[in-house]
Amino acid sequence: MSWELVAGFETHIELSTKTKIFCHCTTEFGGEPNTHCCPICIGLPGTLPKLNKKVVEYAVKAGLATNCKIQSKSKMDRKNYVYPDLPKAYQISQYDKPLCEYGFITLSSGKKINIERIHIEEDAGKLIHERKSTYIDYNRGGVPLIEIVSEPDIRSIEEAVEYVEKLRLIMKYIGVSDVKMQEGSLRCDVNISVRKKGEALGTRTEIKNMNSLNFIAKAMEYEFKRQIDILEDGGKIKQETRRYNSDLNITESMRGKEDADDYRYFRDPDLVTINISDEEIKKYKDELPELPGEKFNRFVNEYGLPEDDADLLIKYKRIAEYFEAASKNIENKRLTANYILGSIFRRLSTEIEKEECKISIPPKYLNTLAVLVEKKKINSNIARNTLEKMLDTGKSVDEFISEKDMEGMDDDFLRKICEKAVAENENAVDQYLAGKEKAFGAIIGYIMKETKGKADAALAAEIVKELIKQ
Repeated sequence: MSWELVAGFETHIELSTKTKIFCHCTTEFGGEPNTHCCPICIGLPGTLPKLNKKVVEYAVKAGLATNCKIQSKSKMDRKNYVYPDLPKAYQISQYDKPLCEYGFITLSSGKKINIERIHIEEDAGKLIHERKSTYIDYNRGGVPLIEIVSEPDIRSIEEAVEYVEKLRLIMKYIGVSDVKMQEGSLRCDVNISVRKKGEALGTRTEIKNMNSLNFIAKAMEYEFKRQIDILEDGGKIKQETRRYNSDLNITESMRGKEDADDYRYFRDPDLVTINISDEEIKKYKDELPELPGEKFNRFVNEYGLPEDDADLLIKYKRIAEYFEAASKNIENKRLTANYILGSIFRRLSTEIEKEECKISIPPKYLNTLAVLVEKKKINSNIARNTLEKMLDTGKSVDEFISEKDMEGMDDDFLRKICEKAVAENENAVDQYLAGKEKAFGAIIGYIMKETKGKADAALAAEIVKELIKQ
């Protein structure tokens, strides 16, 4: 019987509020160390926290977008532990009454990864290890987080990566976080155990603070094999917290893994009960945009896009919005999709450029070009060449295509050119009939040269094949 991987995720997502969860300090990323903090952030005696209402709103929206039940009453608790990045010696979080419970994310296979809970909490500071010393930057302390805790439903590394990708995309679409993993806006604690299929869950280990999909995949692969090796050698898995060492591609032990009892949770006496009315929940739900899964289905079922194309477009929220604007009033929306995924994506070489939709022309320029193609005012070759010039200069179609270019070509005239091409390229015709497909390109090339690129290449190909068969 083979070994089975069992994994669950605790995903921490920094919320895009302007101020921190319990004070008015900025949440802006960066800044000189310890300049974005105040007595409340660093837990000085006598300070009182006040909950940022926007944090509750964003958490509820995250819960609604992941099919959670929203609790009408919840509270804040103190999670007690001692670590240098936590100056109060406790973290304000939620324990037994989180804001959101019992949701799910649906994978492309149709499998649901169940979400146990989503709760709000404050982030800790950051430890910086340099010159054989450890420094602490409290700028990040008090930045609002939601923690999304999944059930141990993940059974492969592929499922794990897709789960994080879908979660990340949903949070970006609803605007509660920029989810920039490279800046720590989304971090995952990965809980892993192994078992023989059908047996009870094994002892889990936790890999902390993973902020790269690539590293998550590598760390899970290593930890899966490590646990199997231990068990097959007759050993036992130790419940512990580990870190991923990317230089050595291994996981390393950090400390023993705590259970909830170890944190001595109790209600925070300085913060009031959180009450959310049905009216507020409805308001937040109505404010949600179209979610990535819904947009994907519309692109495929209504627009007729291939699933792979739809996947690529919705992966980047701004690109998806650009595509919709560029496809306005166009029947064949695959035209604009092909231009974006072809010519435009070739110029957007990095993920950041795609995320930020750094396209040199506005969508209305691409829309104008696609309309000309759809109305057969210009052919696909002219359109592609024109698009490259537009992208080079940022100028509109009118700068490169004249009225004469849009006159098109009479079908009877095109047939005469095709007849001439067949007559004057006998060798190419014979080679094509002998099975050499490349020879056909020479005939079409002749036609395009004779018509100065104005011929519809697809129509010309149909006419030539008809003539050759006669």
